[in-house]
Amino acid sequence: MDCVDLRLLLSAGVLTTFSTLKKLGEGGFNRTFLITMRANFQMVARIPYLPMVTFPEKLVVASEVATMDLLRSSGLPIPKVYGYSASTDNEAETEYILMEFVQGTNLSDLWFDLGEKDIISLSQQFAELESKMMSVAFPAGGSLYYSRELEKITGSPGIPLKDERFCVGPDTSQPLWDGRRAHLDVNRGPYQTAEAALVSGALKELAFLKQFGRPLLPFHRARREAYQYKPQPPSDPIENLERYLLIAPSLMPRDTALSDFRIRHPDLQSGNIIVNSNLHIVGLIDWQHTSILPLFLAAGIPERLDNLHDPVSRSMVQPSLPENFDGLDATKQEFEVELHRRRLLHYHYIKCTKAYNKTHWAALADLIGHFRRRIFRHASNQWRGESLSLKINLIDAMENWGELGGEGTPCPVVFDPADVRETRELDKEQRRLDETLVAIQRMLGYGLDGWVPVENYEEVMAQIKNMKETALVETESEEVRAEIEAHWPFDDIDEEEYM
Repeated sequence: MDCVDLRLLLSAGVLTTFSTLKKLGEGGFNRTFLITMRANFQMVARIPYLPMVTFPEKLVVASEVATMDLLRSSGLPIPKVYGYSASTDNEAETEYILMEFVQGTNLSDLWFDLGEKDIISLSQQFAELESKMMSVAFPAGGSLYYSRELEKITGSPGIPLKDERFCVGPDTSQPLWDGRRAHLDVNRGPYQTAEAALVSGALKELAFLKQFGRPLLPFHRARREAYQYKPQPPSDPIENLERYLLIAPSLMPRDTALSDFRIRHPDLQSGNIIVNSNLHIVGLIDWQHTSILPLFLAAGIPERLDNLHDPVSRSMVQPSLPENFDGLDATKQEFEVELHRRRLLHYHYIKCTKAYNKTHWAALADLIGHFRRRIFRHASNQWRGESLSLKINLIDAMENWGELGGEGTPCPVVFDPADVRETRELDKEQRRLDETLVAIQRMLGYGLDGWVPVENYEEVMAQIKNMKETALVETESEEVRAEIEAHWPFDDIDEEEYM
């Protein structure tokens, strides 16, 4: 199959070489198709949504393919790549990857039916697979490439691995390249030091704000009320990013092993995992935007398994259903079952990581590690009309400076007590608004990113329309009615000005 004529396969002539073409699914950036050849050979073709070019242009596909190759050779269950194009300079006029079709079931189809034994088995597999990933040492941070290809794309060599076919080059992490950020002349790697990786996202966003920043309403409309529906100036995030850069050297862990560069799957969640009938993981897919980072930044509980907001999960007590479970009504039982499932996922992931992935556990056990990763993420994310999360993190750093900078070392960031009170009150109000929005989203049955199953779309849209009409009718004030019309949180939004 390595000899397949890719030009025929992805151009108009493809109709002469395969018998069926079936769409497998859609993600945030790409569509995937199952191609069945006339000889019954099957493979997957993945292309970006047209006419979109995947950013960073040429780098992101080249890096993903090299990452899949290296980690597959390290024993991870990753589809084999048959062919690819990192640019649109081909007959199909699109980037693409042709890869092995992994037979099995997407874990997302089974996710909400998993019993505790299933969760324990999968958690052990997660830990063992991540241990294999983290056993690979890298000489620098950034993203992985084939050495020859990176030099052709950028004109500059990367930092070679022991296997000199591969090298570390620019970081393809999405926040570094969003919108106009893709055209900024900033350092995106390879990072020679852990501290360079720690500040790269903040320096990128600072450069963006100084060049393109202008007053913006918060992107999340439900949060605008707390700002009196007024655009927020870019001076606030600039000041907070400069504060972050002042404390960044003190965020470095004292254990130098935590600064070693390691790699992880960028989004380890059920939709990217394929299992067989025995719930054995046979495929890990979607390696787009994979970064190589210092261990203390690469570590962490995968987002879909993280339940740290729950005191029971934070305590690491063995989860159990409430004693009065049988006496609860059906709605409360359903709530308790889902809560129990989230607690089990969190508990067994941590427990299995401790047992089967000592490298990762060392980073998770670091008491300040979670805070480091949180403030790094908030400093790296694109500014969307507010920087409250980063400011709260900076206040936390000031108030706990003894743990970060060491006793007797003055904190380089100081906030006025009145500013601290106002900021924490604003954060409390925003959390209330966020919780209200999440509750409405759950009631309507759609995800935080606005996704809803096709079969439910019309019904959900009708419910949202009815909610808005009710809110407008029940409001007597013309001013409030105008605010609802202009800032209704479920309406479409033009993201262009935030990019």
